[in-house]
Amino acid sequence: MNSSTKSPPFRILYEKGPCICVQKQAGLLTQAPPGIDNLETQLRDFIKQREQKTGNIYLAIIHRLDRPVSGVIVFCRNVRAAQRLAAQFRDRTVHKTYWAIVQGRVESPTGEWADHVRKIPDIAKGEVVDASADGAKLAKLAYRVLAETDSHSLLEIELGTGRYHQIRLQCAARGFPVLGDELYGATEPFGPSVEDARHLHIALHARRLQFRHPMVDEQVDITAPLSSAWQKSGIWQQLKEQLEGEVTS
Repeated sequence: MNSSTKSPPFRILYEKGPCICVQKQAGLLTQAPPGIDNLETQLRDFIKQREQKTGNIYLAIIHRLDRPVSGVIVFCRNVRAAQRLAAQFRDRTVHKTYWAIVQGRVESPTGEWADHVRKIPDIAKGEVVDASADGAKLAKLAYRVLAETDSHSLLEIELGTGRYHQIRLQCAARGFPVLGDELYGATEPFGPSVEDARHLHIALHARRLQFRHPMVDEQVDITAPLSSAWQKSGIWQQLKEQLEGEVTS
């Protein structure tokens, strides 16, 4: 980074060739129309400034994170890399691991959840439905309980599918809403107070992303640090005391 380049409003976790992994802040859209702040535009503007480019640059979004979710996300800077990495996502050879603090105690220490879900038309919300319902799609995840208190559980989740609001919806459907997720029934806040509900944080974090670099023979394994909202959470402080051998930052 040259001396005239401003520090970006996000953290770069990894950059090699056309692949760049960054940390998304909770409350920020991954992508949005012009005039609305979003991670794609922030990254695009930073690259243009750093490389002193005035025209458009290619930047592909391979996957997205919900607005109230924090964590690692990968972008590609050329078409070939984007196509190859998108194929890994389609073939489910990319491993995505999430951490979630949920309300309630999840009794089984490990498990797999399968539901049929769909997005509710004209509403930014999903629902669990019967397998025969119009638009129903199978949603699968596996979890393990990393820590728990009398009233909260810390889950490590690996997605088997990538459905709309999947983790939030499947947790809430079992009576374990993600902390702070009012949309799906959470009754306890998480993160900073905000005037605009669209900027709310929830205790769901894209913790780890593993994939093959699309242009070189190399496995990429990125862990995203926990945000300040997590570090300032009294519930998280209680939970992390139980973690052994886990990185808690």
